[in-house]
Amino acid sequence: MSLARWSVSLVAIIGLVAATMAAATVWLLMTSPVTVADAASKLGDGDVWPAMEALGTVIVGALKGIFKYL
Repeated sequence: MSLARWSVSLVAIIGLVAATMAAATVWLLMTSPVTVADAASKLGDGDVWPAMEALGTVIVGALKGIFKYL
């Protein structure tokens, strides 16, 4: 496979991951603003874990719902 095809595939994967994270962030902001506020206050202290945990929980919950539907 040529370098051009690899770069297009890599950009597509990065775009899908970025879009998923953006959608999860918006969903979390709309459904649980207190969790986002707590995670944002901890981000100011340099602690990234609460924000990643909240986003991961939303994404895993969405995947569980999709798999349950299928």
